[in-house]
Amino acid sequence: MQKISGRGILTVVSGFAGSGKGTLMKRLLKDYEGYALSVSATSRSPRPGEEEGISYFFKTREEFEKMIENDELLEYAEYVGNYYGTPKSFVEGKLNEGRDVVLEIEIQGAMQIKRKYPDTLLIFVTPPSVSELRRRLTGRGTETPEVIEKRMKRAAGESEGIENYDYIVINDDIDKCTRQLHEMIKAAHFTPGHQAAFVESLKSDLKK
Repeated sequence: MQKISGRGILTVVSGFAGSGKGTLMKRLLKDYEGYALSVSATSRSPRPGEEEGISYFFKTREEFEKMIENDELLEYAEYVGNYYGTPKSFVEGKLNEGRDVVLEIEIQGAMQIKRKYPDTLLIFVTPPSVSELRRRLTGRGTETPEVIEKRMKRAAGESEGIENYDYIVINDDIDKCTRQLHEMIKAAHFTPGHQAAFVESLKSDLKK
């Protein structure tokens, strides 16, 4: 009989700007062991303080396009003339080590990954209300009213894709939400899809 799979869970976390998903990711990695935050590749130049392999994997535009051509990315997109994407080898390596890999990306990228890895866990983070979302964006004090309105309009568009996610985390209390996120990921280890080899072994033994 085969044992329960020790392979990690691939989790994509998305959410509106201002939902607090970045803070949630930091708390998850701080409070619980066994997680790895995926490092993206980009064709843009490093900014002051950014480190290779920690902030991003920095590539030339030619190198990035070669990665696209060789199907070396789980997902990718182009923003303001630069490519951003998730290297397949980094994620696969961590999953095979038994670590649960968490990606913080937008809905478009999440759907790309779900098509390639159907057992990917999709979690959407949202504030408890639209008024709270606006309050958080305004409370940052770093964005103009015009930018805030653009973010709110973008959130309206993103809301159309929420139904494609497996779980929703309503981020009203960081301690509670971090615990919920951890429990959702741990529960995903025991879905039949993630334990396909164990299920097939069980069926085979029962037929003997």
